[in-house]
Amino acid sequence: MRAVDTNVLVRLVTRDDGKQVAAAESFVCKGAWISTLVLVEATWVLAAVYELTHPEIATAVEMLLRHRDLTIQDSGTVAAALEHYRRRPALGFSDCLILEVARKAGHLPLGTFDRELGKLNGAERL
Repeated sequence: MRAVDTNVLVRLVTRDDGKQVAAAESFVCKGAWISTLVLVEATWVLAAVYELTHPEIATAVEMLLRHRDLTIQDSGTVAAALEHYRRRPALGFSDCLILEVARKAGHLPLGTFDRELGKLNGAERL
């Protein structure tokens, strides 16, 4: 299966450049894989560059999880991270995903200095 990088994923979400959106759609229509690293980078770009709100980013991740032509690496872990992210607006998506990746790997508790992340089950605030 093909894979996409952050720029392609951002074009699919933001739809801000018609030519690049068409190229991205043409590429993924045959099926494409998204690594969790690309997903994390994309959520950062959506927040930092495009100034999308927390709920908008959550909707974008959900849209990608349900996209008919896209396969997200470890989609169950991503979905669990998305649930934390929706409930805790003070957290970044990457924090939520870090916790869920550690949980899946069986490496809990996750030590953190982050006050909000430390409130989640499986995290331990140091």
